[in-house]
Amino acid sequence: MNVLYGAGLVGSLMILSGTAMAETMTLQSISVTEWKAVHGSVETRDVAPARARIGGVVIELDVTEGDAVDEGQKIGLVRDDKISFQIDALNAQLAAYEAQLKTAETELGRAQKLITQGVVTRQRVDQLATQADVLRNQIASTRANRAVLEQQQSEGEILAPVAGKVLTVPVTPGAVIMPGEPVATLGGGGFFLRLALPERLAPMLAEGTDIRISTDGGERMGTLAKIYPQIEGGRVTADVEVDELDTQFVNARVLIEVPVGNRQALAVPESAIATRNGLDFVTVENGGGTAERVVVIGGPVHLTEAGGAEKLIEILSGLSAGDRVVVK
Repeated sequence: MNVLYGAGLVGSLMILSGTAMAETMTLQSISVTEWKAVHGSVETRDVAPARARIGGVVIELDVTEGDAVDEGQKIGLVRDDKISFQIDALNAQLAAYEAQLKTAETELGRAQKLITQGVVTRQRVDQLATQADVLRNQIASTRANRAVLEQQQSEGEILAPVAGKVLTVPVTPGAVIMPGEPVATLGGGGFFLRLALPERLAPMLAEGTDIRISTDGGERMGTLAKIYPQIEGGRVTADVEVDELDTQFVNARVLIEVPVGNRQALAVPESAIATRNGLDFVTVENGGGTAERVVVIGGPVHLTEAGGAEKLIEILSGLSAGDRVVVK
């Protein structure tokens, strides 16, 4: 009695002969997923520079590479002494205007009392009122200019644009920087794997495909989340989502296997293979008896469709489709 093995399925029929039990299967071609080994790199979703909003001297720098930061956290301070001098100048000018306004308001009040006695003309009263209004407007303008400078001075604080990890810090305390110059580069928004595959493989890729990832902790599965439509340098870029990805190092290279198609192969359960003296043997039915054949085996077979629970090993040579293999 035979067990038919095909399309990735292994039946389980047992035959009893005397006191010994054996299981046989008819070997047929099965569809096997073809995997392409490539390297991916650990990337952050967002890479944002923390920039100085004003130019000046970096007097504080509170982070270094590898530090974790929160969004809006102060990571440094830039100071421009010229702004302080300009604020002092405006404060002095404001004090002068306020003194002049006090004098003008005093003269205006005196003139308004004397106009009833005919000592001061209406024209003089209007001139003094206009002079007081001009001084009030000059004071308001000076205060507005001072507020602008004070705002610029407060923008010397360098804030983290995103929550994440500090990747690079290209400046040091005491360095002179220009407005908009990056002080640190931050990576945030989570981590994923980015692949760059030859463009000939692009038609074989599909979003949502399972990806095998080799890590120090063993093999794990990921999902092909996004395929970018633009091909650069003969390579297509894709992103892979992975749970519990090791994020200790950004841009670390990880070995990844990507499914790029299917092929036909012969495979037997691992229990059907016996190894002696460095050679691999498979027992097949031969007429009314059995015979051992030397085979060349490949790696484990990952079926396109789920098969039995037992691990399957690919047979590269030594067997043909239709052979009846004895499974021990």
